[in-house]
Amino acid sequence: MSALPLAVGWTAHVHWLHGRLNTARRDPLTGLLTRDGFTRRATALVRDPRAVVVLADVDRFKQINDTFGHAAGDALLKATADRLTHHVGRSGVAGRLGGDEFAAVLIDDHGTAADLLTVLHGVLARPVEGQDPAVRTTVSLGWVRAADFPGDDLSGLLRRADEAMYAAKQACAGTRRAGLGWLFATLAGRRAGRTGARADAPVVGVAA
Repeated sequence: MSALPLAVGWTAHVHWLHGRLNTARRDPLTGLLTRDGFTRRATALVRDPRAVVVLADVDRFKQINDTFGHAAGDALLKATADRLTHHVGRSGVAGRLGGDEFAAVLIDDHGTAADLLTVLHGVLARPVEGQDPAVRTTVSLGWVRAADFPGDDLSGLLRRADEAMYAAKQACAGTRRAGLGWLFATLAGRRAGRTGARADAPVVGVAA
């Protein structure tokens, strides 16, 4: 009988630890998975050839914080997180990597990733309900299909999506598509911008 209270206490402790771990993997502002939590889930998802890895970055976020205050910035981040989560759906995952940068993996069942991301770009650019209409921004997106780079793990796919996002942000030219949705960027990523253009990297970018 004396072992029963001990077992009950240990079970309660395990549940408490599990709850604390889940809390640690959630961003307190947006409710999205943090980098660690996102990485765990996304690593499994990118093994699916239908997976599409997306990076999103809120444009001019610091300017919004400086002009309208942190409450406006927080509301924008929450709205971005909610919209991204809804668009990704239950089969995918979204996370906040830090600051105004978000990541997602969605499962493209119908091979229409370019159209899906075009719609997402428009959704993310909508004004936040209940907020000062002067608080307007856009979100730059970069994305890549896992099937196009079968040798890449999550880290490699995120790097390619980051290059696409940066090229899109630099282009500042709305939705860029060619052929099957590829944008062959002449400047592909932060490292390429410093060391020279990469002409061999097919990337897709959406920016405003």
